[in-house]
Amino acid sequence: MRLRTSSLGDLERTVMDALWSHGPDLSVREVMDTMEASGSKELAYTTVMTVLDRLAKKGIATRTRDGRAWRYTAASSREELAGAALRSTLDGVQADRRLAMMHFLSDASPAELEDLRAALADVEAKHT
Repeated sequence: MRLRTSSLGDLERTVMDALWSHGPDLSVREVMDTMEASGSKELAYTTVMTVLDRLAKKGIATRTRDGRAWRYTAASSREELAGAALRSTLDGVQADRRLAMMHFLSDASPAELEDLRAALADVEAKHT
């Protein structure tokens, strides 16, 4: 399934952090407890439930029925979601994709460029 990778809002990101850090299969209450333990402001149960429902509809989280409640799991890792967001952005470039990548990389630090070189080497090794 292809992830819908519209950018996550602050609250969605906080909820996803709870799923990534303490999942899988968290109830709404468990997500709330995790968020509160990490210092997030206290939110209404229905607010967290709505955010989790929205994330499930976007395909970013999955849910399974547990009696009358739902249990939620991140549909992918942080890294997979970030990669899908980057791919979605590049897919949206109608002009010169190489030029778009050049603009993106123009502010890259030496460490980020080294990470990119290592990632390219890994990908190239898989394709040979």
